[in-house]
Amino acid sequence: MRLLRRGSASTLDILVVGLGNPGREYERTRHNVGWLVVDELARRHGGSWRSKFSGSLAEVRVDGSKLALLKPETYMNESGRSAAAAARFFKVPAESLLVVHDDVDLEPGRLQARRGGGLAGHNGLRSLGQHLGTQDFLRLRIGVGRPGRGDPRPVKDWVLSPFAPEEDPDALVARAADAAETIVRDGLEAAQQHFN
Repeated sequence: MRLLRRGSASTLDILVVGLGNPGREYERTRHNVGWLVVDELARRHGGSWRSKFSGSLAEVRVDGSKLALLKPETYMNESGRSAAAAARFFKVPAESLLVVHDDVDLEPGRLQARRGGGLAGHNGLRSLGQHLGTQDFLRLRIGVGRPGRGDPRPVKDWVLSPFAPEEDPDALVARAADAAETIVRDGLEAAQQHFN
């Protein structure tokens, strides 16, 4: 299934940007779930990472569609700089850009695929909107919830903390990677019906 219009100058079918922060201390945190998902997509489809666009880039094929996977290494609040550079290079329009990110407004483990929407206080999304000049890109929101009753941590500390084992991050990442593949293969609507 081609997401791009015929005649588009892009060399890609879709650019998948996983949001996260560089550094060992952030590796398996809720805020880095976007990175974990693109890592899983690269693993499944034999992608190898190289440094490009102030991030790590891998190119893969999923059922005949050509994807670039990007992990901006600019820290979350500057993710747009990396993503916009890649989008310009590959000539990818906003409707062929899929951003995978954590979302505190969705309960833990819930997925939501959509096009466009607000920023919900997410600094990575804010940076993308500013650098791309639009918020009308595809999104795969991954629910990480908020601190539970009696948990004194502010939301910022919550998202920067590791997943609890009972949250089963590996299963969540696998399901989110399945959802991303469905978007690529069958389109947004199919992914929404199956995963939202």
